[in-house]
Amino acid sequence: MTAPVFVVDAVPGAGTFVLEGPEGRHAVSVKRLQGGEDLVLVDGRGRWADCVVLTAEGKDRLTVQVSGVYEDPAEEPRITVVQALPKGDRGEVAVETMTETGVDAVVPWAASRCITQWKGDRGLKALAKWRSTAREAGKQSRRTRFPEVADLMTTKQVAALLAGADFAAVLHEDRDHPSGALATAELPEKGSIVLIVGPEGGVSPQELAAFEEAGAKPYRLGRSVLRTSTAGTAATALVLGRTGRWS
Repeated sequence: MTAPVFVVDAVPGAGTFVLEGPEGRHAVSVKRLQGGEDLVLVDGRGRWADCVVLTAEGKDRLTVQVSGVYEDPAEEPRITVVQALPKGDRGEVAVETMTETGVDAVVPWAASRCITQWKGDRGLKALAKWRSTAREAGKQSRRTRFPEVADLMTTKQVAALLAGADFAAVLHEDRDHPSGALATAELPEKGSIVLIVGPEGGVSPQELAAFEEAGAKPYRLGRSVLRTSTAGTAATALVLGRTGRWS
């Protein structure tokens, strides 16, 4: 099994380091790490360190020896999923599985047919939950770079984002719509790929027109209709495989 990952604000250099606070508590009280065991410290931005536990003290303090410090470059093409706000906790499910799969960025989108609305304190709490989910899923899947979760965007803001993409796709659920198949689309090897996932009620004709004008064509994943909470994960996996990032 690979070494467990713990998040720090800044990855230390060579020498000893004390891991404490919530991450130290997780290492000592939950993972129950002891002297001689391996762990990895990451900053979520690509920098990471191999470490060996020297001592565990109390319930939330671990002293480690840093044996090597590294930095992983950002992978290309960069994959961003624009995720319409789903009902209930399906947003966190989407963020969690997309993070585990390998998405680079997630953009919450207030689509016109979204039942869920992020307003005021409720919206801020929901956004914080998405970001916390990305962080925890990044740790669990042993990532050194965690996906960025942007602020909530309007349709106009999403269209502006699409204008700078090298490839952009709206995942369309209607099998009778004259859309192409994402499995056979010509994808760039570098640059930026943006995938748009609509809400339970689908992408409206007005939104689809705005996105097409910005350069995003409609594509389908297959014959079945996926939930909004799983479509982004399936599309990300397909793109990762086709662009060689999973090779």
